[in-house]
Amino acid sequence: MEKIWLSNYPEGVPAEVPTDSFASVAEVFEEAVRNYGDKPAFINMGKTLSFNEIDQRSTAMANYLGGRLGLSKGDRVAVMMPNILQNPVAIFGVLRAGLTVVNTNPLYTARELEHQLNDSGAKAIIIVENFAHTLAEVIDNTGIEHVIVTGLGDELGGLKGMLVNFVVKHVKKMVPAFELPRAVPYKQAIASGSGVSFTREAVGPEDIAFLQYTGGTTGVSKGAVLANANVVANMEQSRAWVNGTIQSGTGTIVTALPLYHIFSLTANCLSFMSFGVANYLITNPRDMKGFVKELSGIQMTAFTGVNTLFNGLLNTPGFDQVDFSKLTLTLGGGMAVQRAVAERWKEVTGCVLLEAYGLTETSPGVSINPADLPAYNGTIGLPIPSTDVSIRDDDGNEVGIGEPGELCVKGPQVMRGYWNRPEATAEVLDEDGWLKTGDMAQIDDQGFLRIVDRKKDMILVSGFNVYPNEIEDVVAAHSGVLEVGAIGVPDEHSGEIVKICVVKKDPALTEEQLIAHCKEQLTGYKVPKVVEFRTELPKSNVGKILRRHLRD
Repeated sequence: MEKIWLSNYPEGVPAEVPTDSFASVAEVFEEAVRNYGDKPAFINMGKTLSFNEIDQRSTAMANYLGGRLGLSKGDRVAVMMPNILQNPVAIFGVLRAGLTVVNTNPLYTARELEHQLNDSGAKAIIIVENFAHTLAEVIDNTGIEHVIVTGLGDELGGLKGMLVNFVVKHVKKMVPAFELPRAVPYKQAIASGSGVSFTREAVGPEDIAFLQYTGGTTGVSKGAVLANANVVANMEQSRAWVNGTIQSGTGTIVTALPLYHIFSLTANCLSFMSFGVANYLITNPRDMKGFVKELSGIQMTAFTGVNTLFNGLLNTPGFDQVDFSKLTLTLGGGMAVQRAVAERWKEVTGCVLLEAYGLTETSPGVSINPADLPAYNGTIGLPIPSTDVSIRDDDGNEVGIGEPGELCVKGPQVMRGYWNRPEATAEVLDEDGWLKTGDMAQIDDQGFLRIVDRKKDMILVSGFNVYPNEIEDVVAAHSGVLEVGAIGVPDEHSGEIVKICVVKKDPALTEEQLIAHCKEQLTGYKVPKVVEFRTELPKSNVGKILRRHLRD
């Protein structure tokens, strides 16, 4: 496909970026330490760690893993914790030891955790004690040889850290009993690593930085193999895109999405870190009142999230009183941004909510809207530098401008494949390096991409394609709706009909009112035939509405 999008690139953004400036992610971090040493790097629960302090602690962690435990280049280490200061220490410690990070969701069930540890072949795990009972259930069925356990307050220091750990364990009862005889406390590991020197083997672009597991929406979850080259490339692509918007060595990005999720990992923890921007870590973003209270105490310059997170904040009392005077960049991804949410975000914060698009398999960035966009435009933006896209039909033929088809992507950020799954890799990645995303999209004559929907979520009504994103966007615009999910359900006459599951904002909202609203905005076959009111909708760990659970 001709690169029609290049003519609309923001001023100063190149068509291609050097993606081999650094041999590894660890090298990018080490340059950031040299550039921004005493500046704030990560902030959580009132405690700030500078770049130098993260450097010292991650060096000690690397020394412990390689020098004390004897782990060698390429060994996998699982990191299982929420957004706390120990998380970046663990990530950079693992990478600086020449090892591979296996990011692990703390909310995994025992079955899910056992699968991921065995599938990845992880030899060690760094875990928060709140979830250690899950590990204790399965550790004997895995290849885990070393366990490092931390308490939520371990990096807060002194009396505060001790108090937080005491309250979490003994007052709030948030640490279920567990037995892990081989476990070493986090503080002990750091202290031990500080007393030993370790020289890592040279780490190159093709060495694996992350095994990043997909959500497992089809069958078991798979580990996307992200080499250092993939992640470094995506960091450089993203940095080039927002370079004129972000001032190096200053500012704060709100990091509410968990660092074990690819969006937050690459965008916040890595890319903004490399600019010298401090990551303000939100440990529990589901506590909206507490979240707003934290935001009230900072001056944010950047914010990333998903649609449900933005929507939740906008509907939390006090959010409109937060200081947004320094906010210059808001990025939405992970799921479709709804127009009603984006427009209200701009109204309340004064900052345009820019929709971006990516996948675990693309490290994750594929496209971003220009940072100087005057208003939400309903697209996922333009392909970022050094990225090719192609919209194809079921036979692999490229379709025309404005026609829907499967979005295919090629670029240096595309994964090497799925870990130990050559057949699954061959299904999505061809010999020329093109990745089939599974998303239905279209491209306009200016090069802007628009996601129509997930290929497998498409609803077929009497032979007509109906895309849930469109239905949800219309329903969400009703003032009485808080959240909505649209799915297809079987129908003997039309094959499928549209069903919407709705959480009310207005308790008086009726089915008839919603249907009438939809009839004004949608053609007949797209209008929902079934309306189900719920008190909440099932969501993923990052707040993405799970349509498959609605269907089930």
